[in-house]
Amino acid sequence: MNKSKNLSPVIMVDNVRIERIPVQTRILSASDDMLDIIREYALPLLKEGDILSLSESPLAITQGRAIPVDQIKPGKLARFLSHHVMRVPYGIGLGSPASMQCAIDECGAPRIMFAALVGAFTKMLGRKGDFYRLAGKQAALIDAAETSPVEPYTHTVIKGPLHPETVAKEISNAIGFPVAVMDINDIGGSWVIGASEGLSRHFLELVMKDNPQGQDDELTPMCIIRKLD
Repeated sequence: MNKSKNLSPVIMVDNVRIERIPVQTRILSASDDMLDIIREYALPLLKEGDILSLSESPLAITQGRAIPVDQIKPGKLARFLSHHVMRVPYGIGLGSPASMQCAIDECGAPRIMFAALVGAFTKMLGRKGDFYRLAGKQAALIDAAETSPVEPYTHTVIKGPLHPETVAKEISNAIGFPVAVMDINDIGGSWVIGASEGLSRHFLELVMKDNPQGQDDELTPMCIIRKLD
C-alpha cells in the first residue's frame, strides 16, 4: 500500500466493501510488454468479478515514453512558457523547460501557445485549468523529471501513455477481466483515462481517490479492485 499514508486496503464505496490490492512488480522498462507483465504478476491473483487498474506512467514507460532530460533540448518558447507556469504542491509539471518542450512536441506549438494565452486571460478572471483543457490530455499527463523516485526514471520526463482507451480494451480482451488506465496522485486526484467496456469511471475514481498504490518507490504499477459484498 501507499507508503506515505496509513491506508486501509478495504474501503466502503456506495455501501459496498471494496478491497484494493496493489500488485508489486520489478522495475519496468521500454523492453517490457505490459500484457506480459500483467500475465506474470497480476493474472495469478485475479478472481471473478475483479477489476484491474493500471497506472498511466508505468504503462507509458513500457511504450518508450520516458525521455532522459539530457536528450531534451528546450527551445525559447518552452523556456518562456515554463517560467510562467503556476507551481503546484504535487510537482513542477510543465514548470520545467524540459517537460514544457515535451508538451510542445506532443501537442504542437500553435496549440500550446493558444492554450497559454487563453489560460492566462481566464486565470485573471478567476478561472483555473483552461490551459490544460485547451492544450489537451497529453499535456496534462506529462510527469516532469524528479517526479519519480525510482531509478532510472528520476531524471526523465515521462509522457502520457499512447492510446490508453485502446490499450485498456485490448488487455481486457486478452486476460478476460475489466481493465482501466488511471492517472492518480497523492492529493486526491483520480482520473480514468482509458477503460474497457462496461466500467463506471466515477466508481473507479472514488475507489482509487486516496491512491492506494502510492507514488514513491512501491513498484506497484497495477492494482486489483475487488468487491467483497
